[in-house]
Amino acid sequence: MRILLLSQFYPPVIGGEERHVRNLGAALAQRGHHVSVGTFMHPGSPETELDGAVRVHRLRGTLQRLSDLHSDPERRHAPPFPDPELVLALRRLVAQERPDIVHAHNWIYASFLPLKVLSGARLVVTLHDYGLVCARKNFMHLGTHLCGGPALAKCLPCAAGHYGAVKAAVTTFGNWGSSFAARRVVDRFIAVSHAVARHNGLTQGRAPYEVITNFVPDDVEVLGPEDPCLRELPGDGFILFVGDMMRLKGIDALLQAYADLERAPPLVLIGRPLADTPTEFPPNVHVFTMWPHSAVMHAWRRSLFGVAPSVGLEPCATVIMEAMASGKAVVATDVGGMPDMIDHGETGLLVPPGDASALAHAMQTLLEDRALLARLEATSLARVGRLKAGAVVTRIEQVYRDVLRPTASRSAVPAHQGSGEPSCR
Repeated sequence: MRILLLSQFYPPVIGGEERHVRNLGAALAQRGHHVSVGTFMHPGSPETELDGAVRVHRLRGTLQRLSDLHSDPERRHAPPFPDPELVLALRRLVAQERPDIVHAHNWIYASFLPLKVLSGARLVVTLHDYGLVCARKNFMHLGTHLCGGPALAKCLPCAAGHYGAVKAAVTTFGNWGSSFAARRVVDRFIAVSHAVARHNGLTQGRAPYEVITNFVPDDVEVLGPEDPCLRELPGDGFILFVGDMMRLKGIDALLQAYADLERAPPLVLIGRPLADTPTEFPPNVHVFTMWPHSAVMHAWRRSLFGVAPSVGLEPCATVIMEAMASGKAVVATDVGGMPDMIDHGETGLLVPPGDASALAHAMQTLLEDRALLARLEATSLARVGRLKAGAVVTRIEQVYRDVLRPTASRSAVPAHQGSGEPSCR
């Protein structure tokens, strides 16, 4: 198959979604497919280059030129509506690559919608968050509690608190318009967790979809050379948190819970500091920022267990897969896509979000019951295979084959209802 992956960001810009797209492209190319990527131009990067067997095309969009619209100049996001210059760039790219499948990731899909019919390609869209219904993408009303669903009186004030009034109105209405069109022309949605499918309204609609988790490479447990930054780690056997150090990731609850532990080993935090990152930390907390991914994997191997205490609806936390691949149990919150990956009492422990007392109790349990910890570690290693490329990419390939079948019809029963393995469980 000729496959064109669309992603607003791509390495050297690195995050969970970008790493997923890069890993997917590499895995598909290894299986003999012709794979290319369309992504936004990044300063210092060539317009076209080969990343292994994958050809990467960097495109320009009208809104990317307007720096005042973006809070982070390194991550100028695609709008949730067709960007004129990006539409033209995608039209040229489709003519050049002649894809059978266009597989878009999040809002960049909106700029392909006007081209879908004339391109002749089938369109698959992976939803890595809640952006099909939420202008802020996190499905948290006013950034503090779970949203009950989209409504004009709620969405505009909520988005305005994040974007400002004018950008909020354009983003909200543009997103609703693109979402309405996408539900009618996208050949298959892929939701990365049951929570993403449910809160994006796929479970109540007629748009065909599958629930397929993200994945880690088959050789994820193979460690590369040690980075010098690893010398800063405390001795082996620390508790590890990896992610943005922000309130929605549960950093406040984690620090409170850690302070209540008895005879606790060091707590290591590795991630990006943000505006709401705490400025003071309990004793024996080690904070590291912007580590390379290879060093993070070494840190997982040296840790005792991991914590993922998010209070937001984490769609599909790659850090949990990486911990499992390293043979580590994780204490996580029972929200978003966490329950899709962690079987409570078998591969980790789940606690209510924002409950520092419950989080501390679960962490203390693993510190004191090493037999339980060893059992969770062994089960994690045994089950992580279903979260690796070999298993997950096979399911994505099947989606491609399904939508390419001459008899495939969007008016049929939604694909999810006939899926034998809708999640990573």
